[in-house]
Amino acid sequence: MDHRLLEIVACPVCKGKLTFDKVQQELICKLDRLAYPIKEGIPVLLEDEARAMTMDEGR
Repeated sequence: MDHRLLEIVACPVCKGKLTFDKVQQELICKLDRLAYPIKEGIPVLLEDEARAMTMDEGR
């Protein structure tokens, strides 16, 4: 994931900052506890495509 892209993308729900999870290949919104997938190198920033994170994730 290009760090320059990470600086400009935002969560589509809350407009907050996203962090990159290299292992899972997801962009994480800690505020909304959503994980957005990265498919073929392209972030899929659609709320319907996001995975709800469990309480144990992201600690």
